[in-house]
Amino acid sequence: MMNIIRRLDAGLARLPWDIPALALRLFPAWVFFASGLTKIEGFSIKDSTFFLFEHEYALPVIPSELAAVMATTAELTLPLFLVAGLFTRFAALALMGMTLVIQIFVYPDAWPTHGLWIACFLALIAKGAGRVSLDRMLGLRV
Repeated sequence: MMNIIRRLDAGLARLPWDIPALALRLFPAWVFFASGLTKIEGFSIKDSTFFLFEHEYALPVIPSELAAVMATTAELTLPLFLVAGLFTRFAALALMGMTLVIQIFVYPDAWPTHGLWIACFLALIAKGAGRVSLDRMLGLRV
Protein backbone atom coordinates (compact mmCIF):
# COMPACT_ATOMS: atom_id res chain seq x y z
CA MET A 1 0.00 0.00 0.00
CA MET A 2 2.82 2.44 0.88
CA ASN A 3 4.42 1.75 -2.50
CA ILE A 4 1.22 2.82 -4.28
CA ILE A 5 1.06 5.98 -2.18
CA ARG A 6 4.72 6.79 -2.92
CA ARG A 7 4.19 6.29 -6.65
CA LEU A 8 1.08 8.43 -6.63
CA ASP A 9 2.89 11.11 -4.62
CA ALA A 10 5.82 11.05 -7.07
CA GLY A 11 3.42 11.43 -9.99
CA LEU A 12 1.61 14.35 -8.37
CA ALA A 13 4.93 16.01 -7.57
CA ARG A 14 5.57 16.31 -11.32
CA LEU A 15 2.65 18.72 -11.72
CA PRO A 16 4.24 21.90 -13.08
CA TRP A 17 3.87 24.98 -10.87
CA ASP A 18 2.43 26.83 -13.88
CA ILE A 19 -0.94 25.07 -13.53
CA PRO A 20 -1.67 25.90 -9.88
CA ALA A 21 -0.07 29.35 -10.32
CA LEU A 22 -2.56 30.17 -13.05
CA ALA A 23 -5.48 29.07 -10.87
CA LEU A 24 -4.07 30.99 -7.89
CA ARG A 25 -3.95 34.10 -10.06
CA LEU A 26 -7.30 33.80 -11.87
CA PHE A 27 -9.76 32.89 -9.12
CA PRO A 28 -8.89 35.58 -6.54
CA ALA A 29 -8.54 38.09 -9.39
CA TRP A 30 -12.13 37.43 -10.42
CA VAL A 31 -13.42 37.93 -6.86
CA PHE A 32 -11.71 41.30 -6.49
CA PHE A 33 -12.51 42.52 -10.01
CA ALA A 34 -16.19 41.58 -9.63
CA SER A 35 -16.27 43.49 -6.35
CA GLY A 36 -14.71 46.51 -8.06
CA LEU A 37 -17.33 46.43 -10.79
CA THR A 38 -20.10 46.74 -8.17
CA LYS A 39 -18.54 50.00 -7.00
CA ILE A 40 -18.67 51.84 -10.32
CA GLU A 41 -21.18 53.07 -12.86
CA GLY A 42 -19.60 53.83 -16.20
CA PHE A 43 -16.32 55.54 -15.39
CA SER A 44 -17.43 56.95 -12.03
CA ILE A 45 -17.54 55.61 -8.53
CA LYS A 46 -21.14 55.23 -7.38
CA ASP A 47 -22.53 57.41 -4.60
CA SER A 48 -23.53 54.20 -2.85
CA THR A 49 -19.86 53.18 -2.75
CA PHE A 50 -18.93 56.39 -0.94
CA PHE A 51 -21.86 55.82 1.43
CA LEU A 52 -20.67 52.27 2.22
CA PHE A 53 -17.13 53.44 2.91
CA GLU A 54 -18.42 56.17 5.17
CA HIS A 55 -20.85 54.03 7.17
CA GLU A 56 -20.16 50.29 6.82
CA TYR A 57 -16.51 50.02 5.76
CA ALA A 58 -15.29 52.95 7.85
CA LEU A 59 -11.57 52.64 8.57
CA PRO A 60 -10.00 54.25 11.63
CA VAL A 61 -7.19 56.15 9.86
CA ILE A 62 -8.03 56.72 6.18
CA PRO A 63 -10.78 59.20 5.26
CA SER A 64 -13.75 57.36 3.78
CA GLU A 65 -13.66 59.14 0.40
CA LEU A 66 -9.99 58.31 -0.07
CA ALA A 67 -10.56 54.71 1.03
CA ALA A 68 -13.39 54.33 -1.49
CA VAL A 69 -11.23 55.60 -4.35
CA MET A 70 -8.20 53.53 -3.30
CA ALA A 71 -10.17 50.32 -2.84
CA THR A 72 -12.11 50.70 -6.08
CA THR A 73 -8.95 51.47 -8.03
CA ALA A 74 -7.12 48.52 -6.48
CA GLU A 75 -10.00 46.12 -7.13
CA LEU A 76 -10.18 47.11 -10.78
CA THR A 77 -6.45 47.23 -11.57
CA LEU A 78 -4.58 44.72 -9.42
CA PRO A 79 -6.64 41.74 -10.66
CA LEU A 80 -5.66 42.65 -14.21
CA PHE A 81 -2.01 42.38 -13.18
CA LEU A 82 -2.70 38.96 -11.67
CA VAL A 83 -4.50 37.69 -14.75
CA ALA A 84 -1.70 38.86 -17.02
CA GLY A 85 0.94 37.61 -14.61
CA LEU A 86 2.51 41.07 -14.62
CA PHE A 87 4.34 42.18 -11.48
CA THR A 88 2.53 39.27 -9.86
CA ARG A 89 4.32 39.34 -6.53
CA PHE A 90 3.57 43.06 -6.08
CA ALA A 91 -0.09 42.64 -7.06
CA ALA A 92 -0.49 39.64 -4.73
CA LEU A 93 1.17 41.53 -1.87
CA ALA A 94 -1.08 44.55 -2.39
CA LEU A 95 -4.24 42.42 -2.55
CA MET A 96 -3.12 40.51 0.54
CA GLY A 97 -2.72 43.82 2.36
CA MET A 98 -6.18 44.85 1.23
CA THR A 99 -7.56 41.50 2.40
CA LEU A 100 -5.98 41.97 5.82
CA VAL A 101 -7.53 45.45 6.14
CA ILE A 102 -10.93 44.02 5.21
CA GLN A 103 -10.48 41.17 7.69
CA ILE A 104 -9.29 43.31 10.59
CA PHE A 105 -11.46 46.41 10.20
CA VAL A 106 -14.52 45.49 8.16
CA TYR A 107 -15.47 41.80 8.39
CA PRO A 108 -13.57 40.25 11.32
CA ASP A 109 -15.63 37.03 11.23
CA ALA A 110 -14.78 36.23 7.60
CA TRP A 111 -11.54 34.33 8.28
CA PRO A 112 -12.45 31.26 6.21
CA THR A 113 -12.88 33.31 3.03
CA HIS A 114 -10.06 35.73 3.66
CA GLY A 115 -7.77 32.92 4.74
CA LEU A 116 -8.24 31.25 1.35
CA TRP A 117 -7.43 34.48 -0.47
CA ILE A 118 -4.35 35.06 1.68
CA ALA A 119 -3.17 31.49 1.04
CA CYS A 120 -3.40 32.15 -2.73
CA PHE A 121 -1.50 35.42 -2.41
CA LEU A 122 1.20 33.90 -0.19
CA ALA A 123 1.82 31.13 -2.71
CA LEU A 124 2.14 33.67 -5.53
CA ILE A 125 4.46 35.86 -3.48
CA ALA A 126 6.64 32.87 -2.63
CA LYS A 127 6.68 31.09 -5.99
CA GLY A 128 5.76 33.73 -8.59
CA ALA A 129 3.41 33.72 -11.55
CA GLY A 130 4.75 30.68 -13.37
CA ARG A 131 5.81 30.44 -17.00
CA VAL A 132 2.41 31.47 -18.41
CA SER A 133 2.89 35.12 -17.52
CA LEU A 134 4.19 38.46 -18.65
CA ASP A 135 6.61 38.31 -15.72
CA ARG A 136 8.38 35.47 -17.52
CA MET A 137 8.44 37.38 -20.80
CA LEU A 138 10.03 40.34 -18.98
CA GLY A 139 12.62 38.11 -17.37
CA LEU A 140 11.34 38.53 -13.83
CA ARG A 141 11.64 35.62 -11.41
CA VAL A 142 8.76 33.26 -12.00
